Amino acid sequence: MSQRQASQQTVELLPPPNASGHSWTDRKASERSQRAAKARNSSTRRRLVDPTTCDRDYTDVELEFMRAMQDYKQQSGRMFPTWSEVLEVLKALGYEKSR
Repeated sequence: MSQRQASQQTVELLPPPNASGHSWTDRKASERSQRAAKARNSSTRRRLVDPTTCDRDYTDVELEFMRAMQDYKQQSGRMFPTWSEVLEVLKALGYEKSR
């Protein structure tokens, strides 16, 4: 089969209807998802808010670390540094493991 034929081939994602005309569903999974949705909707907890990104007053030490990480990311071109790289930044700031 050529690449063109393979890309034009479609896959049936939904199972065919059964004898009663209804498509197959997982009743237990459906019930679980409905319970979860109900719990989410009734919760008074704020969703989709990451508490670490909320505006707050940062300490001078926190600001220094955030600036150092931002500088590192810009200089290295890496938006997501590894933990080893984070440790390098901390060491460059003068932090060391206590003995």
